[in-house]
Amino acid sequence: MVPELNDWSTSRLLTTAARIVEHSWNEKLLGIGITHAGLTTLGVLEREGTLTGVRLAQLVHVQAQTVGRTLDRLEKRGLVTRLRNTADRRSQRITITSAGQKALERAKNIEHELMAEDGLASEDLRARLQTVINELGPKRG
Repeated sequence: MVPELNDWSTSRLLTTAARIVEHSWNEKLLGIGITHAGLTTLGVLEREGTLTGVRLAQLVHVQAQTVGRTLDRLEKRGLVTRLRNTADRRSQRITITSAGQKALERAKNIEHELMAEDGLASEDLRARLQTVINELGPKRG
């Protein structure tokens, strides 16, 4: 263990750990052709069905511009479709494609492998992280 980690704030430890985990995810997802952000986006679309970009960004906990860049990459790979909303031409309806569902299925075991390899499969850790997100994240209403 790096001794100076004891001097780091909890927030710095969390953000650094998150970046390292995301980097590890991206390395493992490379073979599938998606990133961790893409995987998260596909997972939300599979669970929630067709969504607007604004609602998708809310559910992924990112800005609309950030989800837009992720959607650009996913759409180029044929993993999602974006259609103009006929009721509001400014918004789009985003749907996961069958290719997106297949990519998501291929990626499902990666979390188990990654978390087990790194000893992060702890329910206690998951519960604590969920508490941080619920307490500090944007309130849904």
